Amino acid sequence: MSSPSSSSKEPANELNPRTTSYEFFGPPGALAVSLGVPFLVYALYFSCSESAGGCPPPFPVLLDRFTSAVTDLSWWKSLWDTEATLMYLAWYAYCVATWAILPGDWIEGIPLRTGGKKKYKINAFSTFLLTMGLASGYIYANGPASFTFIYEKWIGFATASVLMSILQALYVYIASFAEGKLLALGGNSGNLIYDFYIGRELNPSIGSFDIKSFNELRPGLILWALIDVSMLCEQAVRRGGFDKVTDSMWLVLLFQGLYVADGLYNEPAIFTTMDITTDGFGFMLSVGDLAWVPFVYSLQARYLVFNQVELGWLASAAILAVNFAGYYIFRDANGEKNDFRNGRNPKNLQYFETQRGTKLLTSGWWGLSRHPNYFGDLLMALAWSLPTGFDTPITYFYVTYFAGLLAHRQIRDDENCEKKYGKDWEKYKSLVPYRIVPYVY
Repeated sequence: MSSPSSSSKEPANELNPRTTSYEFFGPPGALAVSLGVPFLVYALYFSCSESAGGCPPPFPVLLDRFTSAVTDLSWWKSLWDTEATLMYLAWYAYCVATWAILPGDWIEGIPLRTGGKKKYKINAFSTFLLTMGLASGYIYANGPASFTFIYEKWIGFATASVLMSILQALYVYIASFAEGKLLALGGNSGNLIYDFYIGRELNPSIGSFDIKSFNELRPGLILWALIDVSMLCEQAVRRGGFDKVTDSMWLVLLFQGLYVADGLYNEPAIFTTMDITTDGFGFMLSVGDLAWVPFVYSLQARYLVFNQVELGWLASAAILAVNFAGYYIFRDANGEKNDFRNGRNPKNLQYFETQRGTKLLTSGWWGLSRHPNYFGDLLMALAWSLPTGFDTPITYFYVTYFAGLLAHRQIRDDENCEKKYGKDWEKYKSLVPYRIVPYVY
């Protein structure tokens, strides 16, 4: 990792020390990712859509279209859709309103450097149930054609989400300079580009409204499920009814819908993740939560609208097995960890005690690899792509990208644990040598 420049003028203090090392190759890497993520959101659409004429179209055709498009002012204007933008803003406002209005418990997060604990309102799952109920009722009353507008206005919605990501990242960056803010240890380098990207303030809030955890779970994650429903409706219109929708589309809708529902149902678990406990809220998380998740993760459902795949019962059963094996590993591994953190050990798992007085699991799923939950996540990601068949590699972008993301996250976790546990971490790695995939990696 490179080190930040010491030329920054802003003073550091004991509570908010200066960041001493960069991730993502520093400001150049942060700038590249900040530009690259929105570019990829659009690129995955224009290289795999009906308008593209293939998934992907022949490379010379794709290159020629790209060159002519980006030099054409009318093409840039076509990325904007006023109606889609207003609908997106209404959607975001709805998510805020349901957070405020729907009942929910308040729970405490982990202790902060200030000695206090932040409180979070838990009602994401009830928001999801209400939203899906309203959408289902609307479709039942008006037919599937009434809910195809997300497919039809895809680019406009994607542009609105990217703009919202930029505006939120700018707001929290500027607000982080107010007196009394608790900054993220990794986002206080003094470099504008890097801190804007990585997130300067740890927990930006407006009153009791926590911006980071809200964006992590609600607007993008629930929108992802709604996008899948819109893709289902588009295919139903084209094929003459929901009873004629392909088995591949139903599988994608089932897998991704259950994944979203599970994440929202287990909302309290997010407050022990690195995103909440360690990372600040900047453009990295805002664009990831609001644009990347809903508009990239739904690629398989969008592909199946115009490339309709019939799998048959045998292939469907095999893909179901892959997905639910991944889900079982993911959920059971997280269950072992959460039980152990809360002082319970119903499986009598082995562990060793560090010099810090904390305990590290060395058996069960956590004896097979240091991140068995990541392994389960990868199996589920593969199962989301398998229903699209093997005619194109683009629908496997998500599982490929996700493998890289989890490998990077594992490296970050290991670096943090090495600083935390010292020599005990070396002992732990000798007991649990595999990082994510048992006996492989």
